[in-house]
Amino acid sequence: MKRESLKWVAGLMALAALTLDAYGAGDAARGADVFKENCAGCHSPERGQILVGPSLYSVVGRTAASEAGFPYSSAMKGSGVVWTPDKLMVYLKAPRRFIPGVKMMFPGLDDEADRQNVIAFLSTLREQAQSAPEAAAATVSRASN
Repeated sequence: MKRESLKWVAGLMALAALTLDAYGAGDAARGADVFKENCAGCHSPERGQILVGPSLYSVVGRTAASEAGFPYSSAMKGSGVVWTPDKLMVYLKAPRRFIPGVKMMFPGLDDEADRQNVIAFLSTLREQAQSAPEAAAATVSRASN
């Protein structure tokens, strides 16, 4: 295996570990309950299901205002935000303070643990990716070809 490939795989593994740490800060099961109590009246966790608000399926890592078929506010469209766990922590505390002019009337979640738990839950709403070892092996295979 070439040295560059090993460095790339090591970087990929480090990134995976950081991502797991960011999502691992909360409890997804508790986050599902907080989501049901505070978010599910307007947002669906199902892919493409638009309610009062856009679907939150695969929202973690997605660019704001990118869910097809939802009429976002110009404030949200112009925000340029990518919904990382850190950005979601700030947004979920006070949405209209984070992006002034958004349509969402929800005042926010004051409790930091609730926000972490919701983000942990939201991070589960995506296609199941390959495990880190499988992804690394596929990357090494592609790099050596």
